[in-house]
Amino acid sequence: MTALDASAGIQGHDVVSPAEWIATRKELLRKEKEFTRLRDELSRRRRDLPWEKVEKEYVFEGPNGKQTLAGLFDGRSQLIVYHFMLGPGWEAGCPSCSYLADHFDGSLVHLANRDVTLLVVSRAPMAQIEAFKKRMGWKFNWVSSFGNDFNWDYHVSFTKEEMAKGKVNYNYDLVEFGSEEAPGASVFYKNADGNVFHTYSTYARGLDILVGAYNFLDLVPKGRDEDRLAFTMAWVRHHDRYAEGYFVDSKAQYAEPEKAASSCCAEHAS
Repeated sequence: MTALDASAGIQGHDVVSPAEWIATRKELLRKEKEFTRLRDELSRRRRDLPWEKVEKEYVFEGPNGKQTLAGLFDGRSQLIVYHFMLGPGWEAGCPSCSYLADHFDGSLVHLANRDVTLLVVSRAPMAQIEAFKKRMGWKFNWVSSFGNDFNWDYHVSFTKEEMAKGKVNYNYDLVEFGSEEAPGASVFYKNADGNVFHTYSTYARGLDILVGAYNFLDLVPKGRDEDRLAFTMAWVRHHDRYAEGYFVDSKAQYAEPEKAASSCCAEHAS
């Protein structure tokens, strides 16, 4: 069980009559509907953003060989790329990215039938990606950007020189970041002439909406139960690791996954 117990935070919570509960619930419903309309407007504005043409020719390594960015669309006109934190030589992928990725497989068929391809890109070499993907039991397409500039250009990988400066270019600002890899999602469109356009990218808390488990937690009395954690997602584990003495250290900071003792990719990690 977890070392944290939020029960103290809900002791003595208001208990009211059914009539009072309905009245209070209706007031919250009014706010929820207002939020829904605001979210719809935000989504419209997201779709109205101008596009930028992708001029660079990116070639990725996939499970069946080389693929260009245009080829990743798999016959569809819209592509969502999740930038997964799995660097060259890492023993495992980031637990927080894995938490998101646990939601992907069930969405694939639905997205495909709405002209959308969803896949994952990491800077780790393909053999490393395949080993971790097999361990986690995922089916989604996952390709390697190890041989191109994709991660650098979309600001989800940082060189040792950038890290040494103390701040890196992430989430449209110069910020402190504790890892050489970062999470994000980028969206692309391909027109009838085969031209590819970058339409949107989001990072950090912008990825929250992709996490179905968080949306469930937001419904329950304890919520996400993260307020007392030094690192918000310190409670998250790979889905095959919760049974191994699961314990949440409220003071734990983010720690980048360790590199394998022997890695052929270490020299290329920056």
